[in-house]
Amino acid sequence: MAFSFSLAAFVHPQLRHVVAKMSLFDTILFSVVHLLDKFDLWHRLPVLLGLAYLGLRRHLHQRYNLLHVGEVNGKKYDTEEFSYRTADGTCNHPADHLVGSHGTFFGRNMPPSTSNYGLLEPHPVTVATKLLERRKCTDCGSQFNMIACAWVQFMIHDWNDHMEDTEQVELRAPEDVVAGCPLKSFKFFKTKKLPTNSSDLKFGHLNSRTPWWDGSVIYGNNKEGMIRVRTFKDGKLRVSGDGLLEHDDNGIPISGDVRNNWAGFSLLQALFMKEHNAICDMLKEHYPEFDDEKLYRHARLITSAVIAKIHTLDWTIELVKTDTIVAGMRINWYGFLGKKIKDLLGPKFGPILSGLVGLKRPRDHGTPYSLTEEFVSVYRMHSLLPEKIVLRDLKSTTSEDKSLPIQEEIPMTEMIGKEGEKSLSKIGIEQMLVSMGHQSCGAATLWNYPTWMRNLVPHDIDGEERPDLVDMAALEIYRDRERGVPRYNEFRRNLLMIPISKWEDLTDDEEVIEALREVYGDDVEKLDLQVGLHAEKKIKGFAISETAFNIFLLIASRRLEADRFFTTNFNARTYTEKGFEWVNKTETLKDVIDRHFPEMTEKYMRCTSAFSVWNSDPDPRHYLPLYLRPAT
Repeated sequence: MAFSFSLAAFVHPQLRHVVAKMSLFDTILFSVVHLLDKFDLWHRLPVLLGLAYLGLRRHLHQRYNLLHVGEVNGKKYDTEEFSYRTADGTCNHPADHLVGSHGTFFGRNMPPSTSNYGLLEPHPVTVATKLLERRKCTDCGSQFNMIACAWVQFMIHDWNDHMEDTEQVELRAPEDVVAGCPLKSFKFFKTKKLPTNSSDLKFGHLNSRTPWWDGSVIYGNNKEGMIRVRTFKDGKLRVSGDGLLEHDDNGIPISGDVRNNWAGFSLLQALFMKEHNAICDMLKEHYPEFDDEKLYRHARLITSAVIAKIHTLDWTIELVKTDTIVAGMRINWYGFLGKKIKDLLGPKFGPILSGLVGLKRPRDHGTPYSLTEEFVSVYRMHSLLPEKIVLRDLKSTTSEDKSLPIQEEIPMTEMIGKEGEKSLSKIGIEQMLVSMGHQSCGAATLWNYPTWMRNLVPHDIDGEERPDLVDMAALEIYRDRERGVPRYNEFRRNLLMIPISKWEDLTDDEEVIEALREVYGDDVEKLDLQVGLHAEKKIKGFAISETAFNIFLLIASRRLEADRFFTTNFNARTYTEKGFEWVNKTETLKDVIDRHFPEMTEKYMRCTSAFSVWNSDPDPRHYLPLYLRPAT
């Protein structure tokens, strides 16, 4: 105890109360992490030492940043009988059929906010107007393109959406900013809040999607959604003759999730419906005895795994582009020994050496699986969206660097909802995909929130337009407060990160500091999470803040290791031998594009990843093995 107390004295004063609750072992681990944080060192370390830091930090988050909301009240079931992904996410957790299913509670990574600030302090519309609204479109260079931007929504609509109440709230713009606001006031529905019947966290919010990585964005979140997208012939999904989504009589796309859609999001849904159907063809060829239901179930398993693998080994690596993160994400999937050893010997050597995928049994670290309120908050990335889509002329001859001339610039307002579906139908899947590949997306920074999203037509869960326009920038500030997500400094303390004590700790941009003072005064505790995440100085190679990354560090692993279809049932028996081979041979989005558009990437793509700007330079060749490299 004396040793533990002496270590606590070395820790930042605002974190000592957390250390006091830790075991001696965890206190020692935290002290190492904290020391590296104090000197801003971990991302400057050689890859192996950087990985060790991330491993220690992830362990601490698994111990202290997983809080269950609600009761565990499902039942046991025969996992052999349910060797497929169900329509509503049930029957995935090996001991409780309801865990992670449609309509269950969001979890927490930390207790709800303890601050006494009100929902309108400072006013969300003031925050949106003075700190978020785009002044000019700042892009993220060649690191991330519009396909990567659309991928964010493609994943979010797979994982989470809060159920709404029937009561509306109205926000009116304060006098000092009303002149610059596109909406003087706007209405929206409250988040549905329900008692949990638990003594720890008494209230919670329900998730209207399935939080498993189960492809529900294309398959639906319940039986009705699943039926809507299926042809019930050869296991296939409904896709139109031009390769895009089919539409109902009201012009609503037929897919697993249609709320708040835009053309880029629909494009990815269509692409992976094509992937599903191609898998059905492959399975039918090799397993002619399979009926429609068996073909569908196996194709869903395979497609969902392909999506998860692309996100892990391709999208995330482009988002936080350092050698340490490349190594970390590959270890998550293949383990320290790498793909060749895992392919040869199988996942025999535990999570570190053989990876999380293929573990003998799921791991939830004592907390039943869910996605969390805080995860939803750090995935708010609307600043990646541009003001317009830049269409490229595919009929023109490409230059040596794969560049294409601009054919047309289309405002984003013409690319959302039903109008966006019409625009996409005219453009076509190939021109849209290549154009998005060539266009850089916006940067996650202040004063870069799309202007058109401050006057937005929202959709209901059926994809129909609602009568009340909303200011999404202001609404996102309100939502975090309404749902009890801690503000920036409290959020960092709960994540065992060093809090800021003055604005200069957050950023060295004088203009930003002046604007923060205007809105929040000198009270750094009042700083909203979203503003802090966008203002925070970024690590070299990171398109997001380190604060947001630490939630990713925890959840990116949890989504894999808690899912029996990525652990116990990730094998040839469940996926079929040919299906398992399909997943194992697919590494990147480029692989999927090449499968369906064989000449596209060769003709138009110069870079390494399909998520980078396509006419940018490929990744440099390295002569040192990944684990032996110095800091990027």
